[in-house]
Amino acid sequence: MRRVCFTLQVKPDRLEEYRRRHAHVWPDMLRALRDAGWNDYTLFLRGDGLLVGTLLTEDLAAAQAAMDATEVSARWEAEMADFFINGRHLVVLDEVFNLEHQLGASQ
Repeated sequence: MRRVCFTLQVKPDRLEEYRRRHAHVWPDMLRALRDAGWNDYTLFLRGDGLLVGTLLTEDLAAAQAAMDATEVSARWEAEMADFFINGRHLVVLDEVFNLEHQLGASQ
């Protein structure tokens, strides 16, 4: 399982509404994410709109494609499109440190 971290930028004037919408995500969207392989998926939002997401997945491209194939994701994306600066293009970050990996390698 691969740990993925990504960023997006939420428009500063939409932060409170973004928080409200994520407090009660549609049940069919939650199931679709789970079924598509988005495990342990978490979002963190900074006050200036920086959004950081993390998830565990076997294959990020496959998990994204599985979500893209769902009707609920198309509805969700259409409703959320205006919240983001530069669209919903995920900027995936490179992992540069992992405590468990280094501890395991040193034993």
